[in-house]
Amino acid sequence: MTPHRIVSRDEWTAARRAFMAKEKELMRKNDALSEERRSLPWLKIEKDYVFECPNGRVTLADLFGGNSQLIVYHFMLAPNAKAGCSGCSYFTDQIQGASLHLPHHDVSMALVSRAPWRDIAPFKKRMGWTIPWISSHGTSFNRDFGVQFTPEEIGAGRIDYNFGTITTDPRYMSEDLPGISVFFRDQDGSIYLTYSAYARGLDTFMAGQSLLDITPKGRNERTADGRLNYWVRHHDSYEEPEAKACCA
Repeated sequence: MTPHRIVSRDEWTAARRAFMAKEKELMRKNDALSEERRSLPWLKIEKDYVFECPNGRVTLADLFGGNSQLIVYHFMLAPNAKAGCSGCSYFTDQIQGASLHLPHHDVSMALVSRAPWRDIAPFKKRMGWTIPWISSHGTSFNRDFGVQFTPEEIGAGRIDYNFGTITTDPRYMSEDLPGISVFFRDQDGSIYLTYSAYARGLDTFMAGQSLLDITPKGRNERTADGRLNYWVRHHDSYEEPEAKACCA
């Protein structure tokens, strides 16, 4: 860590107040950006997607329930995988709590993966999540929304992801990558894609990252690109910390 000056309380408070002015400026800019985001054009969904869930088949429209808005997280769990992506699991741990509240504010949430439901069910049970999770197995849903790639694309080291072409070592690519898609259902039943985000665009929705950002060591990342899989584990796979909190 970089050495820090040790100062009096008055000097500490003055420095904190000065920095808070920058935080407030950023917050106002973020509020304006959120307003601009809500003004983006929409894309009408023309395909009739059908998914698999514990109760059988459901459509994209069914996922809304009684709400007009839907957030879908594209969770990396491929067919025949025994466990979901650790980074996606880290993300889901954090949105699980929000998923209990948002349906009461006209927003539904769901996870979607390419794995068939029989592969999803045991992992969901293991993680203890209650957020709805559906299978897009056998559909083009993941491909259509920019989170599924062919073996040929992976082998060539070029994929179209996050609104651009990414070129990288095939060893660090996957046929599935994470993303988030937001939909609106009109009164006439029409469904529209209103927003999507990928890669570091997902940081906005991770409380864990925001909490790390306020600590002295920050995210303390081990790779230049901050890949979560270098330190994040499934929440039941961590070793016990050497020193537990006094009230644990």
